[in-house]
Amino acid sequence: MTNQQETMNEELYNKNFWYADWSFPIFVALLSAGIFAGTHMYFQYHIGAFNDVAIVAMLEAGIQGAGYGAAAAFGASFLFARILEGSLVGILDIGGSLQTGIGIGVPALLLGAGITAPVESFALSLITGGLLGIIIGYVIIGIRKFTVGQSNSTFGADIMMGAGNASGRFLGPLIVISAASASIPIGVGSIIGAAIFYAWKKPVAGGAILGAMLLGAFFPISLD
Repeated sequence: MTNQQETMNEELYNKNFWYADWSFPIFVALLSAGIFAGTHMYFQYHIGAFNDVAIVAMLEAGIQGAGYGAAAAFGASFLFARILEGSLVGILDIGGSLQTGIGIGVPALLLGAGITAPVESFALSLITGGLLGIIIGYVIIGIRKFTVGQSNSTFGADIMMGAGNASGRFLGPLIVISAASASIPIGVGSIIGAAIFYAWKKPVAGGAILGAMLLGAFFPISLD
């Protein structure tokens, strides 16, 4: 395939709603709005949260007066990790990033800071979730452009639900392969990061992501 054909195909992707970068934040915004509104329902009526019972129990502990620290730390860490993961492999884990991060982590942070309106009001919960989803969507696209730079990824179709916790251990090799296919420096960084995390007996996927992003910052891929 010639460079001209590749350019034409990329232009067709960008014009197609299901392939275009600009449509991805819309999907994430809709999902986040619904999930945040579900947390509002639980906060007000104790039903409707989009999470496992054990995770919701951490938020419930805060509601009962035990503090929101555990829910905020757990949810926020999942949100950060899944954003990095989604940026590199092109897959957004809805369970880890949105259901746990947006549904538990962010509400816990707000409630812990004394900001209750976005969680108490249904309308504000939809707006807050939607705005957070748009931000997350653009952050993922921005990081991906800056590191891997695969602009023709089918963001709208590559959304994975509920597999982050169960199959996360198998994502390490996939991340390394994806990084190596982007460029040699990014691939080397991914391998080094994975090896270090393996030696530390930590999840290999996390090391591969951080290593790839670190060298990707020093050796960015040219889109020319």
